Amino acid sequence: MTDQQRQRFDDVLVHVRPYLAADNGDIEVVAFDEVTGVLELRFLGACRSCAMSAMTLRAGIERVVRKNLPEVRRVESVL
Repeated sequence: MTDQQRQRFDDVLVHVRPYLAADNGDIEVVAFDEVTGVLELRFLGACRSCAMSAMTLRAGIERVVRKNLPEVRRVESVL
């Protein structure tokens, strides 16, 4: 992943970070596979152990990321 790609991902994630921060959590970009279009993210803080993190990933984060970054086909959470 290039620095420019990482910056674009972070620029989009800034829109979801306030919601995660409200529950004492955050998220970071881990990797992006250009061939498959999979963006790997890591939950931090309270989000890491939250039972709702899978729903947050699919219904919130993935929706926002895919809307703003057409090269991303799927978002996955990694440890």
